[in-house]
Amino acid sequence: MLILVRHGESTGNAEGLLLGRMDSPLTERGIAQARSLADSVAGATRLISSPLSRARDTADALGTGLDVEVDERWIEVDYGEYDGQKLGAIPSEVWAQWRSDPTFAPPGGESLASAGARVRAACTELFEDPDGPARGDGTVVVVSHVSPIKAAACWSLGMGDEGAWRLYLANASVTRITWGPGGPVLAGFNHTPWSGRE
Repeated sequence: MLILVRHGESTGNAEGLLLGRMDSPLTERGIAQARSLADSVAGATRLISSPLSRARDTADALGTGLDVEVDERWIEVDYGEYDGQKLGAIPSEVWAQWRSDPTFAPPGGESLASAGARVRAACTELFEDPDGPARGDGTVVVVSHVSPIKAAACWSLGMGDEGAWRLYLANASVTRITWGPGGPVLAGFNHTPWSGRE
């Protein structure tokens, strides 16, 4: 099984910012959210994280006891000049272009298609690993961000990168992908065990 965890709430999330490669620490709420996911990742045999601190700190808070492997392919999409801006400050025409064209990249940034390609490669590699999640005896946990996890979900469903706009993913959510006779299977999406405990 491949378990994808979106990092807990960061200060930038709490402030309503568009967060890409800009680092933003977890809030106290985000740390509590991450700790509440321990049962969801129990039995993990491998723990991978984006290099950004909000993901690495979430990985540490999961309490798996595993060493955290950093994989650059799970980093958030690069929003270029819009990184760190208030969501409401992004021009409507930019949002329209992003939604209509997966190859659109903001100035200095990265397209959803580019991010999707690196995430799909990472997913394929994990499931081709003889000791990986496709064998049924490996549970790999990846701590990442909203866009890469949506890209992985689209990969599992055989959808293009434009499918990301049809998905909602909360902070500290858990998404599960298994392997079936015909390939990857989305077994669960956007599960939030911490919801209602706050």
